[in-house]
Amino acid sequence: MHNLALLVLCFAAGVMLRRSGRVPENGHAALNAVIIHLSLPALILLHLQRAPLGADVFAAAAIAWALFGLAAVFFLAAGRVMRLAPGTVGALTLTAGLANTSFVGIPMIEAFYGRGGVALGLIIDQLGSYLALATMGILVAALYAGGKPCPRALARRIATFPPLIAVVAAFALRPFEYPDWLTAVLARLGDTLAPLALASVGMQLRLADVNGYRVKLALGLAFKLVLAPAVLVAAWAAAFSIDGMHTRIILFEAAMAPMIGGAIVAAEHKLDPPLTALMVGVGIPLSFLTVPAWWWVLERL
Repeated sequence: MHNLALLVLCFAAGVMLRRSGRVPENGHAALNAVIIHLSLPALILLHLQRAPLGADVFAAAAIAWALFGLAAVFFLAAGRVMRLAPGTVGALTLTAGLANTSFVGIPMIEAFYGRGGVALGLIIDQLGSYLALATMGILVAALYAGGKPCPRALARRIATFPPLIAVVAAFALRPFEYPDWLTAVLARLGDTLAPLALASVGMQLRLADVNGYRVKLALGLAFKLVLAPAVLVAAWAAAFSIDGMHTRIILFEAAMAPMIGGAIVAAEHKLDPPLTALMVGVGIPLSFLTVPAWWWVLERL
């Protein structure tokens, strides 16, 4: 469980760095840029280039799209019943509707299922979570922000998204073998993902905002960490069977904390920024308790 200990340590380090005043208030933005442009692409190029592919593997990515669709319907209905502002509904949809299948999910998979599950986790992350964010997520953000998304701008965002470029490159390079030095470089760069991501989240945490957002925060986190995984596990069990590591990793990823990328997109569109930060800042440490609980449940189904 040393990987789980690393997550907790890096998150705590981020919190302490912010409180110490040794880093600027927006210091997390620099870490996020390194993660998106360097760490995550390196990990994708390393694992996806040699991952075994098949119809069942790509079907695994569909769980992320199912989660986002479920969230869109749930929060639209909840917003009408609770009379939530459009920005709040959009913020909850983007954070609770997208799982943190990379920054937290990949280290969690490695901690509970070993390195053998990382490639599947990356496929779920890139063809599922990030592709959903880069397409439907941006569309939802624009709609709840009150604007009309420009098709050309949307296409440009998708085409220039560094992790997506890495996915395309990894598939294009599948016929070739990486030289040893390149494999070593990609591995070292990819290893920086988890420490930097959790430090970034810790630097963004503002617990003072919790009091004014208790109900909304509870609604979003209850859906993401409990209700949505329960619905997806029940639906999968009814349609198929929960058997083998492959299936368990798919459902395990759906139980992850809110996605940092979704929160970033929500904040860029000014969709209730304090709530988006809390969903990530509170949701990730809380998931250190709920995710192991879901692993325990899945292992007994």
